[in-house]
Amino acid sequence: MNYWLVKSEPFKYSWEQFEKDGQTFWDGVRNYAARNNLKAMKKGDLVLWYHSNEGLEIVGVAKVVKEAYQDPTTEEDAWVVVDLKPYKKLNKPVGLATIKTDKRLQQMDLVRLGRLSVQTVKPEEWDIIAELSETKL
Repeated sequence: MNYWLVKSEPFKYSWEQFEKDGQTFWDGVRNYAARNNLKAMKKGDLVLWYHSNEGLEIVGVAKVVKEAYQDPTTEEDAWVVVDLKPYKKLNKPVGLATIKTDKRLQQMDLVRLGRLSVQTVKPEEWDIIAELSETKL
């Protein structure tokens, strides 16, 4: 299993809306590195849900339920989506400030590649986020 992080602006699509919807396809990615990460996602992979621009915190975990397919919002072949389903809300959101000050997370993509909307998460980083969120993941 691999671990990932996706960013969503809460005023556009929040964790709360995602939970209400029960499932969504992750669209709108127009960066090749982020697209390649979507293509690498496999069914069953777990995904940290990060509220960007406002909140600046990881708030939940989604599960990949369908692997990459053509983005239905564009006719350009270059872009793909994956289907995500809510898995678990974190007991305690993990803020960007906490992540940046934790020496164990200094190499996390969220710190190093702040603008990338779909990122990899290393297993040891995943475990640290679980610890900081006080959530069994």
